[in-house]
Amino acid sequence: MSRVKKCVRTALVASICLASVVFLGAGAPAVDNCQSTWGSLTKQASGEATVRPFVAGVRSGQHHCYDRIVVDLKGDGQGYRVAYVDQVIEDGRGEVVPLRGGAFLEVIAIAPAYDDEGNATYDPPVASEVVSVQGYQTLRQVALASSFEGTTQFGVGVRARLPFRVFSLEGPGEGSRIVIDIAHRW
Repeated sequence: MSRVKKCVRTALVASICLASVVFLGAGAPAVDNCQSTWGSLTKQASGEATVRPFVAGVRSGQHHCYDRIVVDLKGDGQGYRVAYVDQVIEDGRGEVVPLRGGAFLEVIAIAPAYDDEGNATYDPPVASEVVSVQGYQTLRQVALASSFEGTTQFGVGVRARLPFRVFSLEGPGEGSRIVIDIAHRW
């Protein structure tokens, strides 16, 4: 094989390798895989508790593709209802719960925030700001709306009506959790 043919062949092989790297994405930035199939319709579950659960706390977190709210329960509570609403209306009083954001989620945990003697099991210092969500991409506000007739109601202000998922987890210990993840985008 002549020297020219070898050079052309080497250049051709190098071009094909370079094109493969570019077109197949090797060395390119990672693709952001935050596509959600969760939807934005109502999610609910009725849980069978062996011992009546009580709301014990609320916390939040930020993740790459979603913001998270966790309702901690003392006991084995699994029941919830989470839905987008035009306004969160406080159970028992019928008053609108003021919330920041472009859309509102009503979160109902089938667990009171009080024990069998009526003592508070969850009493945040500021009911309108139960957790700080400042700087979150999706969450704008989480408020305790009411604890009435065995359920606890939260209002969640979000940036827009975005997909969400809800699930419950057992533990830690004898507790359980209701987890609400709200996607950053569709």
